[in-house]
Amino acid sequence: MRFSRISRTVGVLAAAALALSACAGNTGTTPTSAAAGKQGGNATVVEVNAFNTFNTNTADGNTDINSKISYATHSGFYYIDNKLNVVHNDKFGKMEKTSDNPLTVKYTINEGVKWSDGTPVTSADLLLQWAAFSGYYDNADSAAKTGTSYFSYAGDPTGLALTDFPTLGDDNRTMTVKYSKPFADWEIVLGGPGIDIPAHVLAKKAGLSDAKAFVDLLKSLPRGDSKAPKPADSKLQAMAEFWNTGFDTKTLPADPSLYLSNGPFIVKSINQDQSLTMVRNKDYNWGPAASLDEITVRYIGAAPAQVQALKNGEADIIAPQASADTLEQLKALQSQGVTVDQGNQLAYDHIDLNFSGPLAGKSVREAFMKTIPRADIVDKIVKKLDPQAKPLDSQLLVPAQPAYADSAKNNGSSKYATVDIGGAKTLLAGATPEIKIMYNKDNPNRVDAYSLIRESATKAGFKIVDGGLGASDWGKALGKGGYDATIFGWTNPGVGVSGVPQIFKSGNGSNFNKFSDPEADKLMEQLIVTTDRSKQDDFIKQIDKKIWDSAYGLPLFQSVGVDAYSDRITGVKYMPNQTGVWWNFWEWAEK
Repeated sequence: MRFSRISRTVGVLAAAALALSACAGNTGTTPTSAAAGKQGGNATVVEVNAFNTFNTNTADGNTDINSKISYATHSGFYYIDNKLNVVHNDKFGKMEKTSDNPLTVKYTINEGVKWSDGTPVTSADLLLQWAAFSGYYDNADSAAKTGTSYFSYAGDPTGLALTDFPTLGDDNRTMTVKYSKPFADWEIVLGGPGIDIPAHVLAKKAGLSDAKAFVDLLKSLPRGDSKAPKPADSKLQAMAEFWNTGFDTKTLPADPSLYLSNGPFIVKSINQDQSLTMVRNKDYNWGPAASLDEITVRYIGAAPAQVQALKNGEADIIAPQASADTLEQLKALQSQGVTVDQGNQLAYDHIDLNFSGPLAGKSVREAFMKTIPRADIVDKIVKKLDPQAKPLDSQLLVPAQPAYADSAKNNGSSKYATVDIGGAKTLLAGATPEIKIMYNKDNPNRVDAYSLIRESATKAGFKIVDGGLGASDWGKALGKGGYDATIFGWTNPGVGVSGVPQIFKSGNGSNFNKFSDPEADKLMEQLIVTTDRSKQDDFIKQIDKKIWDSAYGLPLFQSVGVDAYSDRITGVKYMPNQTGVWWNFWEWAEK
């Protein structure tokens, strides 16, 4: 599991969830099936972001809406419930730790689990996930600018990099992974919540005959070595390039193999930047059974328009980028049978600064950070939703966590407690840097944050350029250059610690501003092999300080999440993590 980017920020800090690792390894109850209610029927859900890929594992595709569609259309060995328990799906298969020393994990896919084209889900599909997530074949040396990085994985490969090539069973349904060290996130690193890219499809797209040829190719290739890089393997490179971009689309592909399902629903149609419709997979019986026959997802960025859609019966479930006005409008609908859920979720808003261009110098980054009116942003966006809301003073923790106060006291965040235009001018020494800020221009809260930052930074002499992009474009622009700073949010699954290196370790796909600190990298490598929670907190506090010392950017606030749904649909339950109300979509039913 990894952080997902969000245009809508859902409630409790995302970086905070970095440290919410106690649930990993805490197995919940057996998956529930559809809630009591009418079988069949349909529901319409409104989301802020627009869908743009069937591969949510890539650094470009890792947004909340893509992850939610993938969650509904794919299945795996586990999911996360709304108590942040890891719930094993034994109908899909069995994931078992067979040894602690060395840490060994065996995956067995049950017979009968299949893709929507009828092809069985096999160990080849799991091996593809391992290959893409582990960086096993990479031999790139970023300093020397030599070698090859194959798969553009959004998460952190450090944990799976502790493994050798997996052992595959003769039955094509089992795979065993052995680690050289303990790994805190072993239970959530592979096989879930869904196995979403079919190996047999990727093999053919890369010019191989079938999944067996794909497995044989991977077996034949050595582990990559950045100290002695070899020329890129053309077949693996073709496969990785298709994995990276071949499933990207804003419309329904003409080739059905590009959107295969092995989960409860199958995508039926997509209206670009407007909506997506899924229908129930009638063959699916290897996990919680869905009640609804059809779910339509509409993309509406503006909260008032979402509320109006709910009021008019054009939507059943909405998840707006809420304001105090939004909440009041929703509460007014409660007399019409609307339920409103509000609470902190595992998400946070932040502004990140590139370590290049006009912000390459640390003093310029510090000057810019001194102009950011965090208190005004909190007052404008979240204060009326949460009267206790304050600017967030940690990149990795939230106030409810025991380690937060100590980390905030010692990490250097106090330097940016208030706006200091005079201090910024002193650091700039008469310079007037031009800073282009990228954000989702279809998200009203991001527009407000941008406007307040622009107004304040201008006073210190910065020239601010509007780099706002549309709802389906901003995510792909991250890390590609063309801007100097960006405002967005991270949301977290609520389990595991691998989200820390995912975002902050040198060279990782989700490290969009190219932050690099060798000492912080070493701390992160220690963090992921540490299973003791108190020791994890010690590492997290040290990493937090390293990030602040670098003038990385600023966390803005821990978000407040608001979901609302009509009484036409039952089974909707609040969820604090990146999956939101989708966590139990199979329980949704018409009343």
